[in-house]
Amino acid sequence: MRKLSKEKRVRVLAALVEGNSIRSTVRMTGVAKNTVVKLLEDIGKVCIEYQDKKLKNLTCKRIECDEIWSFCYSKQKNVPKDKKGEFGYGDVWTWVAIDSDTKLTLSWLVGLRDADHAKVFMNDIKGRLSNKVQLTTDGLRAYMEAVDEAFGNDIDYAMLVKLYGLEKTEAGKYSPPKCIGARRQSLIGNPKAEHVSTSYIERQNLTMRMSMRRFTRLTNGFSKKIDNLEYAIALHFMYYNFVRIHRTLKVTPAMEAGVTKRLWNIGDIVELLEEKERNMSSN
Repeated sequence: MRKLSKEKRVRVLAALVEGNSIRSTVRMTGVAKNTVVKLLEDIGKVCIEYQDKKLKNLTCKRIECDEIWSFCYSKQKNVPKDKKGEFGYGDVWTWVAIDSDTKLTLSWLVGLRDADHAKVFMNDIKGRLSNKVQLTTDGLRAYMEAVDEAFGNDIDYAMLVKLYGLEKTEAGKYSPPKCIGARRQSLIGNPKAEHVSTSYIERQNLTMRMSMRRFTRLTNGFSKKIDNLEYAIALHFMYYNFVRIHRTLKVTPAMEAGVTKRLWNIGDIVELLEEKERNMSSN
């Protein structure tokens, strides 16, 4: 089977990480849809493996966490009867953790918004850290037990609980009521009040929606398969962490966090895949 050249692969991935859908990427690059999807799958697996290995022994000081909603296959209300309750059909939540200082996205998990996934998420974060940190989450109750189980007392943990008014915004059902304030709630250790914030993780949520067509609201570009959603997210964070220069930092988050000493480009991500392919063909 004929393989795409490295230059063609770079063009396809460049289109995807800038928020283009699969079909628009096909139109822009001339690469067949099935080929684009296969490349996303292959590169997504590589990005998952590489970041899982590299994002370890991190010296973060402050971490913010949040969950971002999307859906797969169909909206929850339209899920077929024979698929109801099956993961990958309907609502899907992506749990994300960001380092407030380096802006590194150190952990993410695609799953449900429940206690079990909260525990898996927090245990993964714990396993990537080399020191005690201050953690801030929103008011989701599932975090309480998950943080306690993963960290015990070895953390400074606080919730930032937002308070909403009763009136609907002009955007109607697509936006929450107006936020009228927030309450800081210290739960474990001695979190510093001035660092109890979810501003950076909420900005990351916006970056995800802008950079991945699958997260755009009111579109038919949503994920049809849960695996493809996971691969797209892995590619997004690989690009965000290693390639995209942060406007404030003037370097990438991975460079700021000491995970890498050099600036990557999309060709370097493709090289990870091609190295894997060479190793597989030689075995």
